[in-house]
Formats: sequence, structure tokens, C-alpha cells
Amino acid sequence: MKEYRLEHSPIVYYISGKEHKEWVLFLHAAFVNHNMFQTNWDGLQDKYNILTLDIIGHGKSTDTKKGDSICQMPVWIHEILEKEKIQKIHVVGVSLGAVLAQNFADCYPEAVQSLACFGGYDIHNFPKQMQKENSSAQMRMMLKAIISVPWFAKANQKISAYTTQAQQQFYEMNIQFPKKSFMYLSSLSKLINVPRTHSRKYPLLVGCGTHDIPAELTAVKLWHKNESDSKLIIFENAGHCVNMDVPRQFNTALENFWTSGKNPAVP
Repeated sequence: MKEYRLEHSPIVYYISGKEHKEWVLFLHAAFVNHNMFQTNWDGLQDKYNILTLDIIGHGKSTDTKKGDSICQMPVWIHEILEKEKIQKIHVVGVSLGAVLAQNFADCYPEAVQSLACFGGYDIHNFPKQMQKENSSAQMRMMLKAIISVPWFAKANQKISAYTTQAQQQFYEMNIQFPKKSFMYLSSLSKLINVPRTHSRKYPLLVGCGTHDIPAELTAVKLWHKNESDSKLIIFENAGHCVNMDVPRQFNTALENFWTSGKNPAVP
């Protein structure tokens, strides 16, 4: 992956190549970085051009200035697409990435070829009680991080992944997350339960792992129910970051989804 920096922004992004017809954008979970998708892009870059990035405050996207906000991510992503002359792209988000993927699709629907969200929730219809429970859980995790980042990362790995290998990979990225970057996550509430800006015309896939928390399973099933033409997939032997727990099945599901007429279900 070749590294680039978007001018007049803190965002560092990465591209596998530009020789293929279709593009895929991967948006990572909170507290880690673009490398959470390494196994996934390794399996897809022979067929697709892969674009990924570090979300503000994560990875190498930490050279910020006063006023920079996570709410600017859709604009920065669109500027990357314009710079790289990408007209349409498959957008894939996991956890925090699923929230930002929807936000980008809301702002620039004409640039979205398809939308796939995992370990997330519908930002247009997130029940207040579920939102309250989610905020409380995040606050508890934040307090751990203030006391000790290693303690926080150790607890977070068990919530974020199911397999031992994926948990260790998550921990190794999480341990690098700077405490000061929590400030960029505080604006996320501005993206929740916002009115729709358009009627969706692109395909939608939502999903999570069987070992994710019960609230997440409820959230994706509710999301699928409210989006009658969406696809739903629940991955066996996977937790919150399904792409890390079951990368082969994850890639297969994406390719099936992107290929017209095929069901995303995997064996």
C-alpha cells in the first residue's frame, strides 16, 4: 500500500494500486488504524483498487489543527476521491467506520457504488435507550484509558474481537492510540439520529458476528428490518470486528454482495 497525505487536512490515506475497474474504501474501527484491514486487502487487491485511511486522531492522522473534527471526515474522503479521480466506490465500514461510512453516503450518495456496514447501527434510527447504553459503555472504557492505556487496550480487545489472533492484532494497534485523540470521538453524537438527506439508491449490506454483544445483534437486525431491500449477514465464530476474526468469509461475503444477483451468505 502506498502512503499519501491529503493536503490541508490531518488525513493520511493508502492505495494498493489503480489498475482495476472498481474501487473499495475501507473505514476502520475506533482506537485502531487502517491496518485492521490488512488481511482483507491482501485477498482483494488482485481484483479491486483498495483505498483505506486513518481516521482523524488514529494511526498517522494525528497532525491536526484547531477546529479539526471527525464531522469533517466525509468532506476529506470526498476530497481524496476527487484527487484520485474516483467517481464511484464500494464503501465498507466496521464499528466507528460503519458510522462514518453512512455519514459519507449521506453527504455524497452519487459517489457510493454500494454500502456495507458491520458492527454498527443505523445512524438515522438508533433507539434512544440503545444510544444511552452505548454511550455508558463507551464512557466506562474511556475511564479505563485515562487511568491506563494498556489496561484499556486489554479490556477492549476482548470486546472487539473473538479469536485469539484477532484480539492480539487489535491490542497491538489499540496500544498506540493517543489519549488526546478521545476528543475527536466526542463529536460522534452529532452524527446520530440525523434526518435522511436522500432516498437510498445504492445496495446496502449490514452484519456482525455471532459473538458480538447482544445489543449489536439487535441493532443490525432492526436496521435490516427497517431497510426492506438490505442484505443481512451474521458471521459464525466472529465478534465485533468480523473482518479480523473471519477474513476469508468476510471477503467472500463482500464479493458476493458486490456481484449483482448473488446473496452475501457464505459457507
